[in-house]
Amino acid sequence: MPKLSKGAAKKGRGEGINTKLALVMKSGKYTLGYKSSLKQLRSGKSKLIILAANTPALRKSELEYYALLTRTLVEHYKGDNIALGTACGKYYRVGCLSITDSGDSDIVRHVQEQQQPGGQE
Repeated sequence: MPKLSKGAAKKGRGEGINTKLALVMKSGKYTLGYKSSLKQLRSGKSKLIILAANTPALRKSELEYYALLTRTLVEHYKGDNIALGTACGKYYRVGCLSITDSGDSDIVRHVQEQQQPGGQE
């Protein structure tokens, strides 16, 4: 087996958040946007919230607070809302995304592993 560089090995086994997100868009249930994500959080249906890096601080803190109350995971996406929209396969900007059913993707488990103290970065 040929030796792989660190970045190539990580990409090959871990897939990355963008591919997991694309799989959720295909096979799972989700809502895009701040208002609908807040509704999903309040009703307790949401399993994971993904926030773009340029989400306003007040909006971000409000979503994090509701997520804390409902014990929902929060993932801070590295890119801005344009990159998050592209990762979702949309041609518009997406500042906030709520996943209610991950479908064939293991994105919720992946985020849980990352957020644990011994998780991989």
